[in-house]
This record gives sequence, structure tokens and C-alpha cells, in this order.
Amino acid sequence: MSDAQPARPAHPAGPAGPARPVRPVRLGPRSVAALLLISGIGVIAFGWPLLADPASGLARDHSQDAPWLLAVLLPLLVAVVVATIADSGLDAKAVAMLGVLAAVGAALRPLGAGTAGLEPMFFLMVLSGRVLGPGFGFVLGAVTMFASALLTGGVGPWMPFQMLSMGWFAMGAGLLPDAERLRGRLELVMLAAYGCVAAFLYGTVMNLQGWTYIGGMSSGVSFHPGDPLHENLARFLAYCLATSVGWDLGRAALTVVLTLTIGATLLKALRRATRRAAFEAQVTFEGPRH
Repeated sequence: MSDAQPARPAHPAGPAGPARPVRPVRLGPRSVAALLLISGIGVIAFGWPLLADPASGLARDHSQDAPWLLAVLLPLLVAVVVATIADSGLDAKAVAMLGVLAAVGAALRPLGAGTAGLEPMFFLMVLSGRVLGPGFGFVLGAVTMFASALLTGGVGPWMPFQMLSMGWFAMGAGLLPDAERLRGRLELVMLAAYGCVAAFLYGTVMNLQGWTYIGGMSSGVSFHPGDPLHENLARFLAYCLATSVGWDLGRAALTVVLTLTIGATLLKALRRATRRAAFEAQVTFEGPRH
């Protein structure tokens, strides 16, 4: 009678061995398709007033498309989650992790929003996107902004646009290179630099949402429906410089400071939590023992 043992899982490191590096959740073909679809819709939602026929009056009614955008955005976020889980083989623990981080981010936002752009939530989104990867990072950013709006009463025509912008913000952190090998101070510097640049980009993208329908401004920075695209973009740049650079600077500076000071501790905690949640778990099997 053979004494062969059934195959059993063998993990790369035992309890006494070194912990396996946690890799961000990789994108599969379904995840990429879902993210491209939702991002394409977002780009159209932000930019179509620049190309709208001025005679239609639609460009000035940009705020009216927010309910339609939200109605499309929510099921697509679910689609991104389902596609990412299907591509990576994750389970309900991954969704629970998203829920916890979204709740923490939503609780952080009121602490600084409204005070010179000092919003600690952005720092959490950078680090979480880095650990969770682009797919889950996008969903985390969007859901966090949605929960924050419900928590603070900040529901308005800007909300679905904020969800898209924050989703892109966190997704970008998940797309940064060398997630498996780059660790330590160099990783923190890279994340701080990304957070600084992305904080300004977030503010710029959100300016585009409101600029097209905010009236009462001087002609030098106002949106003029039907004008050539390059002229409106020049006015838009002047509008950003005149209205939001100081606010974006505060957001960027706080993100950099928090990333460089406590980022290492939070990254370790996030990676430990994702390891326990079996993110990107890899199982190998030993052959029969004789």
C-alpha cells in the first residue's frame, strides 16, 4: 500500500520565514475594459461643453447632467469590482477591505476640507491606491468621495465628477512602477511626488466641471460657448491660476508632508492587512511524498 501523501498547499514562507511582498491587485482584461469604459465616459462628461454647439444652450446646462452621470457611474463601479475579483480570484475579504478604507477616508475628509485645501484624505488615497492597485484604487477613490458627500451633506451636481476625479487620483497611484521591488525611502519620495502633482491635477479637473456654468466672472477667464477650443483653454488656465492654485497648493503640501512622515507606517499596515485578506494569494502544491 502506497504511503504517498495528498498534495497540500505550500506557502513561500512559513511562520518563521520572511513575509512575501504584497503585490498590488493586477489588472486583467475584464478589469481593463471596465476601467477604460468608465474613464471614457468620465472624459466625455467633463469635456463635452467645450465642443457643444452654443446655439443649443447645452454648454451652460452642464450641471444638469450630474444625475445621469451618477446613474451610469454607480453600476459601472460595481462592474469594475466584479471584473477585478473575477480576474484576480479575490473573495469577499477584498470588498470588506475596500469598505473599511472608504469609511476611513470619508471620516478624514471633513477634518480639513474648507481649510485652505488641507485634506488628509488625499494622502490615504495615494497609499491605498499604491497597495491595492489601479482597479481597486479607482473604486476606493470613487466610493470614498460618495460616502464623504453623504456624510457631510456635500451632495450636489459636482459629486459624480468628484467621484471620477478621486477615482483617477487613486488609480494613478496604483499604476506607479516597481510596486513589487521599490521599497523604503525611494518609494515614499515617489509617492510624495505623485501626490503633489496629482493634487494639482485633481483641482484642475474639478475646475473644468464648474467653470463652464459659473457665471458672473470677467470675460478674461469666463467660458465662452462656441469659441475656438484653444481660446477657451487659455481662459481656463487663467481661471485656475486666479481661483484655485492656493487651494491646490495646500492640498499638495499636506499630502507630501504626511506621505514622508507617516507614510512608511501606514504602508506597512496596509500591506499587512492585504496579506491577511489574501490579496494576490499565490498557492503552490507539493508533489507526493514517498
